Amino acid sequence: ILGETGVGKEEVAKYIHENSPRAKQRFVKVNCGALSENLIESELFGYEDGAFTGARKGGKAGYFEIAEGGTLFLDEITELPLSLQGKLLEVLQNRTYFRVGGEKKKHANIRLIAATNKNMKEMVKQQNFREDLYYRINVFPIQLPPLRERMQSFFSITRDLIPEICDRLEVGQQVLSPGALKKMETYDWPGNIRELENVIEKACILS
Repeated sequence: ILGETGVGKEEVAKYIHENSPRAKQRFVKVNCGALSENLIESELFGYEDGAFTGARKGGKAGYFEIAEGGTLFLDEITELPLSLQGKLLEVLQNRTYFRVGGEKKKHANIRLIAATNKNMKEMVKQQNFREDLYYRINVFPIQLPPLRERMQSFFSITRDLIPEICDRLEVGQQVLSPGALKKMETYDWPGNIRELENVIEKACILS
């Protein structure tokens, strides 16, 4: 899933999961950019008891294991270090992996959905992302347009957001005035739907 920051890539990934045969299983989101480079392999694949200093007794399941039978959503996949991209490619091709320090192969039965706000073709060209992994995950690309290119949907998006935000804030339901809506439609929303959500939340608080 490709698109600028804040366009709703995670929401699309959840929608795909919830409307698939895997809907009753887990949806596991992993922000690759938030994982420590030293621990990312053990976070994804898990580790066995004594695999490294400080390892939890009894070992620990990784995200692939936690998402077994369901969907694993790798957000910001372009932040994965090159050293780990090869191991991810191997898992996707063979459907098997080892825990860190493990000797027994584990089967990976997951749907992988990846997302990024970067130009992957350019990263491949600059050798910052493996070409073979790019083609392996680029089976069915979904390009999400920025909010400024979806202004025909602006009213329906805000109409859906306001009740959710009011419920979350535990405030009475609010309604946008025609004047406010018209003013909002003239703004280009560089932060996309995330920025729109924040603006509506602030307006609900002030109201």
